[in-house]
Amino acid sequence: MKHYLLFLLSILLFSCDEKKSETAKSIQSPQYITVLGTAQDGGYPHIGCQRECCTNFYEGRSQKQKVVSLGLIDKEDQKKFIFEATPDISTQLDDLERNHLQKETIIDGVFLTHAHIGHYAGLMYFGREALGKKDIPVYAMPKMIEFLTNNGPWSQLIDLQNIVFNDLKKDSTIQVSASLKVTPFLVPHRDEFSETVGYKIEGKNKTALFIPDINKWNLWKKDIVAEVKKVDYAFLDATFLKDGEINRPMSEVPHPFIEETVTLFQNEPTEIKNKVIFIHFNHTNPALQPNSKERKALEKSGFKVASEGDLYAL
Repeated sequence: MKHYLLFLLSILLFSCDEKKSETAKSIQSPQYITVLGTAQDGGYPHIGCQRECCTNFYEGRSQKQKVVSLGLIDKEDQKKFIFEATPDISTQLDDLERNHLQKETIIDGVFLTHAHIGHYAGLMYFGREALGKKDIPVYAMPKMIEFLTNNGPWSQLIDLQNIVFNDLKKDSTIQVSASLKVTPFLVPHRDEFSETVGYKIEGKNKTALFIPDINKWNLWKKDIVAEVKKVDYAFLDATFLKDGEINRPMSEVPHPFIEETVTLFQNEPTEIKNKVIFIHFNHTNPALQPNSKERKALEKSGFKVASEGDLYAL
């Protein structure tokens, strides 16, 4: 009986590995996006959380979710980029190396959106205490560069040349490989230390938006529905499902509720809703949980929910 159970376990493990391998190989385009993380800055499980959402992790019912990040790969040009330097950057870079593109250079560029901890704190692992490599390219806006330059410990990364900046300008497109272009654009957010940007990512055939953090949609000068219609994929801020989700005034951390975003798209056809990929979930958001009724309802309505390992051809 014992040998039979071990045999069954080996089959299951092999099947899981094979499925993961098939998923990685299923992408036909040499240029693509991969989802490296889906959680809000504090990650999942969340510090200090004793609620059911985090108990699900500690009691083995849910898996850890890394902080929001995208990988951008061009296998023709042998280049790879990461969007956001999260506290989970060590395993996210390893994911890119093991499952997508192996090369001597750990990363060809890091794109930052803003100075909130989940989006830049991972830079610390490039420094003397950890990786200690030189000249890792970091793409950032002017205020973000000023903040990192004038504040420790980030300034030491610059002094020791662990990172080098590539200056970004709003609405100015840069060519990061022969087939890939990236354009930053300003979005309204809590800009205590830097401006906040989203990104437009363009490949040979398809285009994506990445807006992990923004205040309410009506505070942006652009119409999010119109912007989604222009692209093939739109990774959008899904921090909270609805009002009252956390035990403090939600005006302190303003984000568009998923319910609000769904309402904006409610009269759009399914092919437009399919472009919306919700990402950047707070630990309290039930849509973060893979088998929740809220997540299933979103998907049934035509929207998508980002999961680690998802691939999107460009």
